[in-house]
Amino acid sequence: MHLSLPPERLRAYVTAQIEHQFPDGGPLDFGPSFDRALERLDFCFAHIMNKYFFDGSQSVFSHLHADQYAMWLYMLSNQLHRDGGNPDLCAKLFLLNKALHGCDLFHEIALPDIFLLVHPLGTVLGRGDYSNFFVAYQRCGVGSNHDTFPSFGEHVTLRPGSSVLGAARIGAHCQLGAEALLIDRDLEERTLYLGTPKAPILRPNREDYPLWRAR
Repeated sequence: MHLSLPPERLRAYVTAQIEHQFPDGGPLDFGPSFDRALERLDFCFAHIMNKYFFDGSQSVFSHLHADQYAMWLYMLSNQLHRDGGNPDLCAKLFLLNKALHGCDLFHEIALPDIFLLVHPLGTVLGRGDYSNFFVAYQRCGVGSNHDTFPSFGEHVTLRPGSSVLGAARIGAHCQLGAEALLIDRDLEERTLYLGTPKAPILRPNREDYPLWRAR
């Protein structure tokens, strides 16, 4: 993986951001979670057919690419959580991501191994059951209705402003159009959903998301 900063400089960079944002003197030891998160980032980016993520021979990560850095901070916070790391440090990484990128990706949320955020300002991804090749744009929402959360098959794309709430099971290769709202409704595979619960429009989703590459 090509990194814009070597791992130790990247570690120092993240640490400095946390110290500046949350100067409470709390622990800042990422331990082995840091390298594990980088491995996860490498695996994810290697599936994205875009020159900023994969240059044809290896995955690419820039600390100055906002979408990439939002994905990185989520993976680091989530890996630290998985490894039983300091919960305050997990929370600081989550809040740093929220402050820098305006997205809400809580460290306990289990996003899949392969996902993509595209301009994720205002996006809130809650406790759903996610699958690989998941894409979320800006102002997307995933959340509960009556304490029930949605589930997603592989190759699901949420276009800008779309939301999925409650007991919704989204089949593979589905897409929610811009500003669509889906609540407590299942979608069969390869469905394009538009509109709202009161005025739903369902069409065949014939086109897969163009940026995924086979390995």
